[in-house]
Amino acid sequence: MPPEVEVTTDETVLVVDDEVNLRKVLGTLLRRAGYSVRTAGDGIEALEVLSRESISVIVTDLKMPRMDGLALLKKIRSQRPDIPVILITAFGTVDRAVGAIKAGAFDFITKPFDRNEIKQIIAKAAQQYRLNQREVIPSEEEDLGPVDHAMGQRFGMVGSSPEMNQVYSIIERVANTPSTILITGESGTGKELVARALHENSDRKNQSFIRINCAAIPKDLVESELFGHERGAFTGAVNSKPGRFELANRGTLFLDEVSEIPLEIQVKLLRALQENQFERVGGVRTIDVEVRLIAATNQDLQQLIAEGRFREDLFYRLNVVPVALPPLRNRGHDIPAIIRHAIVRAAGRLGRAKPMMEDATLEALCQYSWPGNIRELENVVERMVLLSDNTTFGISDLPPEVLKGIQREVIGNDNASMDLEPGVFSLKEAVRQGRERIERELISRALEETGQNVTRAAQALEISRKSLQLKMKDLGFRDTDQTEDS
Repeated sequence: MPPEVEVTTDETVLVVDDEVNLRKVLGTLLRRAGYSVRTAGDGIEALEVLSRESISVIVTDLKMPRMDGLALLKKIRSQRPDIPVILITAFGTVDRAVGAIKAGAFDFITKPFDRNEIKQIIAKAAQQYRLNQREVIPSEEEDLGPVDHAMGQRFGMVGSSPEMNQVYSIIERVANTPSTILITGESGTGKELVARALHENSDRKNQSFIRINCAAIPKDLVESELFGHERGAFTGAVNSKPGRFELANRGTLFLDEVSEIPLEIQVKLLRALQENQFERVGGVRTIDVEVRLIAATNQDLQQLIAEGRFREDLFYRLNVVPVALPPLRNRGHDIPAIIRHAIVRAAGRLGRAKPMMEDATLEALCQYSWPGNIRELENVVERMVLLSDNTTFGISDLPPEVLKGIQREVIGNDNASMDLEPGVFSLKEAVRQGRERIERELISRALEETGQNVTRAAQALEISRKSLQLKMKDLGFRDTDQTEDS
């Protein structure tokens, strides 16, 4: 076998174990897999490393002197919940695994471990860390400040638009039920926030919340991840291991990106949901579980059914209570509050003073379509907080791609390619002109569809007759006295 070639990545793994030899073995394995590696002899030493270094994943033994792995896990969950923690134990029972997962562990590995298995688990954990840096998931202990309490924040989400109030209403109605939930919405709209809200507001809140990103798992390992495997079931299965269904027993299982589950595994998933039982890969013993399932997807499952890529019977089993999350572009009323909330969070996390934002800049951001939704908004705000030295954000502080996106929205596609220099073109003026153009178009359409009836047009536009007449006058429509009601 040719020697493994060392490569480099941006991830740093902290290996915590009181056995020097195990630290060396794991360190060598992970360096060859491309990771930077730091080591610690126990939990207290690990916290010291964490305080001075940027760590992406922590792999820790369970039994150690001074501070064991479980105590370390709880400490990290309270201080840095974005860092995935993987526990290594020689006592790999289901009870210990459930205890670790309930305490917030990303996964667990039993000794002796297979090196391919541990590399796969760490790769998934590193991917989860990258996702965590973009997610909008405030910790339970985070003080969001009074500004956030005035923003319509509920269930860890910000917004008081009719679309979000409908989502809140569904959470309140179904959280404390065993019903299966299907959350749909574009990437970055906050599907995991809804799943966690459903769990935390149910009678299962003290039980496990197990999340699995189906898109992040190699297709040949999905069945093992969901249902577990017995020793020797396949190459690399050196120990028996429970799957996510077992770990979520009496709790909640969240299947993110459920559309990515291979068609052949969907049959077994359907049976597990219908009968609350399954067998591990390579096993013959039937395992009974009681799990509340929440699934999420950014795909059109009906379209996938038509294409033969998703089972129709599974869709109906999942779609008991649908929750559709609106894209951010349809939540214009919420955008200012979400931006202010994002500024508070970014400034606090980065140790910066909280900047203000000019009204024109805020209004310009409200014109942007936000194709990446809340995740994109969070990233944009964090970049502004990190890179700008201004105490008040102006138009010039916006990232170039956002500026161009706003120009396309407010100027129109014909002029979208214009490369406008700051100061030469007033984006505030462009926003005003764009708004007037949209208002003029809507009023023209309403008058045309109502036969120039101002009263009915005002009703269609959901404004008063007097407001419509003033708008018409400001926008240069013909004299309102000549536009009579019929």
